[in-house]
Parts: sequence; structure tokens; C-alpha cells
Amino acid sequence: MESNAGGVDAFTALGAPVRSVLSKRGFTTPTEPQRRALPVLATGSNALIVAPTGTGKTETAMLPVFDALVGTDRHGISALYITPLRALNRDMQDRLEWWGEQLDLDIDVRHGDTTQYQRTKQADDPPDVLVTTPETLQAMLTGSKLRRALSDIEHVVVDEVHELAGSKRGAQLTLALERLRALAGPFQRIGLSATVGDPDTVGRFLTGDRACETVTINAGSALDVRVRMPEITAEDEQLAGQLLTEADIASHVRVMREIIDDHESTLLFVNTRQTAEALGSRFKAVGASVGVHHGSLSKTARIDVEDRFKDGELDALLCTSSMELGIDVGHIDHVIQYSSPRQVSRLLQRVGRPVTDGMIDRRERSSRPGPMIPSNRLLLPTERPTALSNRRRFMKEALTPLQTRLSGY
Repeated sequence: MESNAGGVDAFTALGAPVRSVLSKRGFTTPTEPQRRALPVLATGSNALIVAPTGTGKTETAMLPVFDALVGTDRHGISALYITPLRALNRDMQDRLEWWGEQLDLDIDVRHGDTTQYQRTKQADDPPDVLVTTPETLQAMLTGSKLRRALSDIEHVVVDEVHELAGSKRGAQLTLALERLRALAGPFQRIGLSATVGDPDTVGRFLTGDRACETVTINAGSALDVRVRMPEITAEDEQLAGQLLTEADIASHVRVMREIIDDHESTLLFVNTRQTAEALGSRFKAVGASVGVHHGSLSKTARIDVEDRFKDGELDALLCTSSMELGIDVGHIDHVIQYSSPRQVSRLLQRVGRPVTDGMIDRRERSSRPGPMIPSNRLLLPTERPTALSNRRRFMKEALTPLQTRLSGY
């Protein structure tokens, strides 16, 4: 059900302690998602919030949760914040800890990288709010101490819910939420998403086909997406020899480097980790200041490259889906999608990353996404390669750096 609730100052739906912290943070005017969703969430209703990345969805969901927890007698885990990726877990913990410190709430994170010491500590002394993943929630439901802690759950927030709906991981999550309901009784469910084709279906997925309010904020028409197929030049032929690749790949590297050099901070999305590593090695060969980020990297490596990009040490971040779900990496003024993302919703999710410097973009600046540069694996009007030839050409591209290294032995 679509909600029309709202108000000029939605912050009045929150209690005095939370409003005081908002003032300390400098937030005097709610964003559009907050204006429309806070009155709904403050009543404890289930809700799905669909809004562009960077419009304050996280705080929209968590401010009413914080408000409900402040001043209460808490024993176990009162709220779960579930994200699809471990990298988002760390990012959410960093973003929520300040609020927890101000409101005397304990915020912690639990996922595959969590040490045994931290796991034991969480079981013995549960935090008020736990940031976790669907898989970790399932595992938590098997431990006796954690089950006791989870029996106090009152709120569950599912971030980037569109990434889970309709997938095997989503089926796992719905099962975990129903097991949690059997353990703790009814609790408020809040879903956050930047792109949803059918909000009603996703709302039913979120709540187990129970009542769910839907708050949809239109992304508007601020997107400027351009498709480019670079022309091969004599410079590209020479660069191809240097990179030990084909001239068309060299032309892509050249054009993307020119775009990166023309902007302060660029996100460059690719579809696979292999492509990320292959392109990363070629950018390194031409001296471009580009970091690589994907799920196969260690936690330390991911954190390092995120922080270097946020601090301005890197001009661009070459990434897979690990970076499309709203991880805070600071100021971004351009986005490139290399090759077709295969889904319109995925493209909108990636190029819709707005220019933002923090948790809530109070300046309401619009995004300026960049061009989508087709690779030799994109079906172009003048070329329709078979799936087999696509794979062969891709393997040739991905393995070239490895062959070069091995030839030295």
C-alpha cells in the first residue's frame, strides 16, 4: 500500500533525545524520504522505502528505531540491520556508531570476518543494535546464547532489499525472519532500496505477505547517461603493443583514463572480478591512479582501497557489485559502467550514485553519471559474437597479464 504520510517537519515524530542529537549533528531539515517515511515508521508499522542512493535512507530507517530504544530497559539484541555484503556491514557500523555514542546505544557488527573473540563477547553481552548479513543471521539462530539475545528483537531493517528479493539468499532470509518471529514474536520490518520494479511484491517478500506501507521517492530525470564506442587510433595500436592486448581494448583503456583524468573522483564499474583484475593491471601499466575493489580481496585490502579513495589518494575506484550498494566512499563526481550491466535496474543503481560527501546529502546535489563504454563483450549493432567467442575473448583478455608474468621465469 502506497503511503502519502508526511509533514513539513517529520522530525517532530521523534522524541526529544533524538531531536537533540539531530540538532547537534546539524540536521534541521529532513530529506524527502525522511519527510514522508518518518511519520509512518514512528508508529511501528512495516514499511518499504524506495529512494535514490544518498538521500538519507539509512537514517530514515534508523532514527525511529533509535527513538524507540532510547530510555528503555534493554537486555538482548533489540534491532538488526541486515545488509547483503560484508563491506556494507563495516560501512553501516561506521555510520551508526556516532548515533549510538550520542544516544547511549551499543552498535556492533557480525559477519564472516568477525573474530571468535568478538563473537563470544556478543553472545555474552549482546549489543543493542547488530549489523549483520542474511547468512550470519541463520547461523546465529542455532546458538543458545544468541537465541536468547535475539528473543528481544523489536526491529529489523533490511538494506538493499532488491538485491535479495527473488534470489536464493532472499529465500534464506525470509526463512530466517520467520524463524526469528517464532522466537521473538512480531517485530517491525523496514526495507530499504534504491531500485524496485514491483514494490508491492518486494513488500510482501519483506514482511511475509503481511501489511506493509510503501514510500516511493522518484529519482527524477537528472541522469545523463551516454554510450560510447571509442574509435581505434594509431595511439591505440601502439598502446596495444605495450599492454599486450588488442587495439580495441587499448582504446577503451585510453578513453577511460582520459575520463578519469578529467574528473576528481570516478567510480568505474565492471561485471566480474576477473575483468576488474585484468583492467586494473592495464591501468597500472599506464600509470593511472586507479584502485581495485571486489569481494575476493581481503578485508584489509578492501578497507585500505576504500579509505585511499575517500581521502583522495586515488583518482578512480575500479569495482564490481561490491561498491554499487551505497558504501560511503566520499565525494564522487563521475561514474563509468564498462560493458553492459545486463539489467536496467543494475545500471540505474550504479550510475545513480550521487555526488555526496556524507551520510545525508543536505545540499541535494544531483548525480552526474558518466558514459557506459562497451567492451568487446557487449552486443553491438555491428557485431554479434556468439557466447562461446565472448568467453574465449574474455579469457584471452583476463589471462594476458598472467602470461606476461610467467614468461619472465
